[in-house]
Amino acid sequence: MNHVPSQVECITPVLPVANLRRSIQFYTRTLGFKLEWGHGEHDTVCGVSRDGCSLMLLQAIKGDTSRSWVWIGVEDDSLFDDWRRQGVKIRQEPRNMPWAYEMKFEDLDGNVLWLGTGPRQDIPLVDA
Repeated sequence: MNHVPSQVECITPVLPVANLRRSIQFYTRTLGFKLEWGHGEHDTVCGVSRDGCSLMLLQAIKGDTSRSWVWIGVEDDSLFDDWRRQGVKIRQEPRNMPWAYEMKFEDLDGNVLWLGTGPRQDIPLVDA
Protein backbone atom coordinates (compact mmCIF):
# COMPACT_ATOMS: atom_id res chain seq x y z
CA MET A 1 0.00 0.00 0.00
CA ASN A 2 1.42 3.38 -1.02
CA HIS A 3 1.24 6.17 1.48
CA VAL A 4 0.17 9.47 -0.03
CA PRO A 5 1.60 12.32 2.05
CA SER A 6 -0.71 15.09 3.14
CA GLN A 7 -0.55 18.20 1.03
CA VAL A 8 0.37 21.47 2.73
CA GLU A 9 -2.62 23.76 2.25
CA CYS A 10 -0.99 27.03 3.27
CA ILE A 11 1.66 28.57 5.47
CA THR A 12 0.66 31.70 7.36
CA PRO A 13 3.13 33.74 9.44
CA VAL A 14 1.89 34.61 12.94
CA LEU A 15 3.16 37.93 14.30
CA PRO A 16 3.07 38.66 18.04
CA VAL A 17 1.65 42.10 18.84
CA ALA A 18 1.37 44.04 22.09
CA ASN A 19 -2.07 45.50 21.34
CA LEU A 20 -4.26 43.61 18.87
CA ARG A 21 -6.75 46.46 18.28
CA ARG A 22 -3.96 48.97 17.58
CA SER A 23 -2.22 46.52 15.25
CA ILE A 24 -5.44 45.82 13.33
CA GLN A 25 -5.76 49.57 12.72
CA PHE A 26 -2.10 49.80 11.60
CA TYR A 27 -2.30 46.84 9.22
CA THR A 28 -5.63 47.87 7.70
CA ARG A 29 -5.37 51.67 7.60
CA THR A 30 -1.62 52.15 7.10
CA LEU A 31 -0.43 49.01 5.29
CA GLY A 32 -3.55 48.38 3.22
CA PHE A 33 -4.46 44.91 4.52
CA LYS A 34 -8.06 43.73 4.95
CA LEU A 35 -9.31 42.31 8.25
CA GLU A 36 -10.61 38.81 7.46
CA TRP A 37 -11.60 37.49 10.90
CA GLY A 38 -11.02 37.97 14.62
CA HIS A 39 -12.49 41.37 15.33
CA GLY A 40 -14.64 40.38 18.31
CA GLU A 41 -14.23 42.10 21.65
CA HIS A 42 -12.54 39.10 23.29
CA ASP A 43 -10.53 37.79 20.33
CA THR A 44 -6.78 37.46 20.88
CA VAL A 45 -5.88 36.55 17.29
CA CYS A 46 -6.99 37.80 13.89
CA GLY A 47 -6.31 37.28 10.22
CA VAL A 48 -5.45 40.04 7.76
CA SER A 49 -4.80 39.72 4.05
CA ARG A 50 -3.64 41.67 1.04
CA ASP A 51 -3.54 40.56 -2.58
CA GLY A 52 -4.36 36.95 -1.69
CA CYS A 53 -1.66 36.64 1.00
CA SER A 54 -2.43 36.33 4.72
CA LEU A 55 -0.89 37.09 8.10
CA MET A 56 -2.17 36.33 11.57
CA LEU A 57 -1.73 38.85 14.39
CA LEU A 58 -1.56 37.32 17.86
CA GLN A 59 -2.02 39.22 21.12
CA ALA A 60 1.29 38.47 22.84
CA ILE A 61 1.35 37.15 26.38
CA LYS A 62 2.44 39.91 28.75
CA GLY A 63 6.22 40.01 28.93
CA ASP A 64 6.73 38.10 25.66
CA THR A 65 9.10 40.11 23.47
CA SER A 66 9.25 37.69 20.54
CA ARG A 67 9.60 39.27 17.11
CA SER A 68 9.12 37.77 13.67
CA TRP A 69 10.37 38.44 10.15
CA VAL A 70 8.14 38.04 7.10
CA TRP A 71 9.31 38.04 3.46
CA ILE A 72 6.78 39.77 1.19
CA GLY A 73 7.51 39.31 -2.49
CA VAL A 74 6.23 42.14 -4.67
CA GLU A 75 6.15 42.74 -8.44
CA ASP A 76 7.84 46.14 -8.25
CA ASP A 77 9.01 48.67 -5.68
CA SER A 78 5.84 50.82 -5.60
CA LEU A 79 4.87 49.40 -2.19
CA PHE A 80 8.22 50.67 -0.84
CA ASP A 81 7.19 54.23 -1.70
CA ASP A 82 3.61 53.75 -0.50
CA TRP A 83 4.61 52.53 2.96
CA ARG A 84 7.32 55.20 3.23
CA ARG A 85 4.68 57.90 2.49
CA GLN A 86 2.44 56.32 5.15
CA GLY A 87 5.24 56.87 7.69
CA VAL A 88 5.94 53.19 8.35
CA LYS A 89 9.19 52.79 10.31
CA ILE A 90 12.07 51.96 7.96
CA ARG A 91 14.49 49.34 9.24
CA GLN A 92 16.61 49.26 6.07
CA GLU A 93 16.55 51.53 3.03
CA PRO A 94 16.28 49.84 -0.39
CA ARG A 95 19.29 47.76 -1.42
CA ASN A 96 19.95 46.01 -4.71
CA MET A 97 21.16 42.58 -3.66
CA PRO A 98 21.99 39.66 -6.00
CA TRP A 99 18.75 37.89 -4.95
CA ALA A 100 16.38 40.89 -4.80
CA TYR A 101 15.87 44.62 -4.67
CA GLU A 102 14.76 44.80 -1.04
CA MET A 103 13.68 47.12 1.75
CA LYS A 104 12.77 46.37 5.36
CA PHE A 105 10.06 47.98 7.47
CA GLU A 106 8.92 47.43 11.08
CA ASP A 107 5.37 47.26 12.37
CA LEU A 108 4.34 48.84 15.68
CA ASP A 109 5.80 45.90 17.64
CA GLY A 110 9.15 45.58 15.85
CA ASN A 111 8.14 42.69 13.58
CA VAL A 112 10.10 43.02 10.33
CA LEU A 113 8.24 43.21 7.02
CA TRP A 114 10.94 42.43 4.43
CA LEU A 115 9.78 43.47 0.96
CA GLY A 116 11.56 42.41 -2.18
CA THR A 117 11.29 42.28 -5.94
CA GLY A 118 13.68 41.12 -8.64
CA PRO A 119 17.14 42.74 -8.65
CA ARG A 120 17.19 46.04 -10.54
CA GLN A 121 19.29 46.28 -13.67
CA ASP A 122 19.66 50.07 -13.54
CA ILE A 123 21.65 50.30 -10.28
CA PRO A 124 24.73 48.41 -9.06
CA LEU A 125 24.41 45.40 -6.79
CA VAL A 126 25.44 45.65 -3.13
CA ASP A 127 28.00 43.08 -1.99
CA ALA A 128 26.28 40.56 0.27
